[in-house]
Amino acid sequence: MMVFGLFEPHVLLTFLGAGIVLNLTPGADVAFTMASGLKGGKRSGIAAAIGITTGSLLHTVLAAFGLAAVLISYPIAFDAIRYLGAAYLLYLAWQAWTQTGSQSKSEGASSMRQAIAQGFLTNILNPKVALFILAFLPQFTNPQNGPVWLQMLILGGLFSSTGIIVTIAYGLLAGTLSDKLHSYQRPFNKITALIFGGLAARLAWQ
Repeated sequence: MMVFGLFEPHVLLTFLGAGIVLNLTPGADVAFTMASGLKGGKRSGIAAAIGITTGSLLHTVLAAFGLAAVLISYPIAFDAIRYLGAAYLLYLAWQAWTQTGSQSKSEGASSMRQAIAQGFLTNILNPKVALFILAFLPQFTNPQNGPVWLQMLILGGLFSSTGIIVTIAYGLLAGTLSDKLHSYQRPFNKITALIFGGLAARLAWQ
């Protein structure tokens, strides 16, 4: 019996299990989401997770239609996007480091929009996400079962679905800590800046 007419049940279950384990493993996306939660509270943590997931979905579309493979085939383009992403993270680190005090409610609403945009940009400007998706998803496809691009889109959607749940949980955890210690927002901003700076260094040099 095939699931979605494209996958055997055991293949899909294996994929979901592997995807959940990968999502639970703290990485750059989790670090960014938690940093956003520390900086702007639970709503910013959730918004960052939404932005990151949107970026992952776009990477999936690019990989499914071969555009990610083209990007990876040209090291200059790959490095250009990588360094642009690192520069953006350094900019966010500077913003967090220089921010004083805590945000008002009106600023918090704006921060949610910003967190979505920031999460999306940091994810889409990380070509290593494209490399991971291009390496991970095809392992669970079978050309005999139907179009590989369609299988990759479905798998990418499932991976992103489990990913957003896990990432939101991390963001809520960090945001709850930030909300409870709201009067100590400045130290959280400094921690956020250090996390963003570390992510920039990781992206630029790994």
